[in-house]
Amino acid sequence: MATDMQRLYDEDFYAWTQAQARELRRFAEARPNLPLDLPHLALEIRDLGKEQRNAVRSLVRHILVHLLLLRFSPATEPRRGWQAEVAAARADAADRLTATLQRGLQRELPKLYTQARSLTRLRLEDHGEPTDLPEDCPFRLARVLDESWYPDHEAMLRR
Repeated sequence: MATDMQRLYDEDFYAWTQAQARELRRFAEARPNLPLDLPHLALEIRDLGKEQRNAVRSLVRHILVHLLLLRFSPATEPRRGWQAEVAAARADAADRLTATLQRGLQRELPKLYTQARSLTRLRLEDHGEPTDLPEDCPFRLARVLDESWYPDHEAMLRR
């Protein structure tokens, strides 16, 4: 029978790293006479979780850039390349995503969108394309992560 921590490790690695770092710091306060560098072990484990979180954030930002290009760029090429970028980033995000990280993404979506919007504007400017992108994220997180969903470019053309 799996312990709660084993189950957490299997189901939500990020939450596990944060819990383990807390427990190692607590254990270090008890001053055990063991040859373990507990403060640094706690930091390293916590940082493993942060690396996972940052990787997922980066992937979502990357997906948002390409979804914005697909939705708002009038260019006909390289649309398939943008779709391939979205598909690859979604697959990578799915490999890393946990329930805790997904809740964090939901909270951070406006910030990630603002960053993606700035990056997308630069790419559009480089090609002399219009840069009037929505102030607020036009995509729900579920759509951003949905492997089969892409924005309606035709709606943009009809504007």
